[in-house]
Amino acid sequence: MKNYILAIDQSTSATKAILFDEGCKLVGRVNIEHKQYYPKAGWVEHDAEEIYQNTVEAIRRLMAEGHTEEGATISLAITNQRETAVVWSVKTGKPIAHAVVWQCQRGAEICRALKEAGHEKTFLEKSGLLIDPYFSASGVKWLLDNVEGAREAAERGELRMGTMDAWLIWKLTGGQVHATDYTNASRTLLFNIHTLDWDDELLSLFTIPRSMLPEAKPCDALFGRTTVEGLFPEGIEIAGVLGDSHGALAGQMCFEAGMGKATYGTGSSVMVNIGEEAVAAPEGLVTSVGFAAKGKVFYAFEGNIHCTGATLRWLTDQLQLIGSPAETEALATSVESTNGVYLVPAFAGLGAPWWNSKATAIIAGMTLSTTKAHVVRAALEAIPYQIKDLVDLMTGQAGVKLKELRVDGGPTKNRFLMQFQADMLNATINRADIEEASALGAVVMNGLARGVWATLDEVAALRTSDNRITPTMSDEKRSALYGGWIEAVKLVNRN
Repeated sequence: MKNYILAIDQSTSATKAILFDEGCKLVGRVNIEHKQYYPKAGWVEHDAEEIYQNTVEAIRRLMAEGHTEEGATISLAITNQRETAVVWSVKTGKPIAHAVVWQCQRGAEICRALKEAGHEKTFLEKSGLLIDPYFSASGVKWLLDNVEGAREAAERGELRMGTMDAWLIWKLTGGQVHATDYTNASRTLLFNIHTLDWDDELLSLFTIPRSMLPEAKPCDALFGRTTVEGLFPEGIEIAGVLGDSHGALAGQMCFEAGMGKATYGTGSSVMVNIGEEAVAAPEGLVTSVGFAAKGKVFYAFEGNIHCTGATLRWLTDQLQLIGSPAETEALATSVESTNGVYLVPAFAGLGAPWWNSKATAIIAGMTLSTTKAHVVRAALEAIPYQIKDLVDLMTGQAGVKLKELRVDGGPTKNRFLMQFQADMLNATINRADIEEASALGAVVMNGLARGVWATLDEVAALRTSDNRITPTMSDEKRSALYGGWIEAVKLVNRN
């Protein structure tokens, strides 16, 4: 009897249902996009109910394609956009408002007040995170303070909160299971990464009742059963849950300290496995739970970039300079350089290592000779520059030497982008054969939870081939180009 793992990859822009066989081979995939809401400048929202319905529909479409054999064992794994917060009523089963997306800046004043009150050290020591609206807590507090009746309902124990994984688990189990995993929990500003539990002091500072919080579990735990709205009448197990960047760390088989990965998506995450001790990150970075499996917890240094793939989408949808992001490579290589143009994509502020939530985007260095190709190339080059910002901080300040930077995500197909990344880092880039690394990480955790694999070493052996890109740029050219980037960022940070 064949064993299949159905992975849900619920991202910022879409929900994918991806089917893997027992050898971790991708055999089918369905993708459904959801609407982005921008009610005010700097605000970003999602409709959590739409996302749940898309999840169910994606699974229905995928299973209708007939990839599985009759009598096959099927289980469900989940990986998800992190930090995006949903608050819902246990009475109605509906969200009290749209989900507050990780890009949303509405919690900026809440975070500023906590910083001014001197609480930064407390949050850094307990949660490993900086006080920033990027993380979930300020969005949840804003909803409780601003949605009519929400605060009172929360105090009565009638509301629940969670990241998107918790919302999907709750819905898929018919409200029977309210749970999350350690990785998603570690991105909320409410979770103590040393005790591996919600922290009463942090909850109090954000005035969030503990009754709202899901049970936090290791990534390789069982999370209940689901029929997926009757699609599987006998029910299937939900096993293996982790945030998307953590999923990529596991999917890239970065199981040893010093192994790192960069995920290229709407935003980007650079994460390095630092081992089983939650040490303090260097200034500008954060410490999170990397993943938890087989009774062990592995921590990671991480830096996040708000806009990478989103910048290319902005060129497509807002400026309409290109028809799709797929056109960027040809345009970028049609010119020898950006001709001094730099695009700093601070559309939702600047993330690590700058952490300037008030920063706004700029295009610098334009002249009358600047063309569309120069601007598009500058947008692409901004991605490797931002990745270099983080890698340099990790290796320089943290004393962690990367054994290899493994990369994943749709943009890694862009050959110009990957070569420029290798050149900027002056290091080898190892591109995953499978772009769905986050989903594969969830599949790995699912298999560990259900005993398909006994050890992490057994899982690591599943990585069968590598695709390496080596640097070719001179030190002088690299230094000059990156120096121009730093000067452009300085212009943004004046805001």
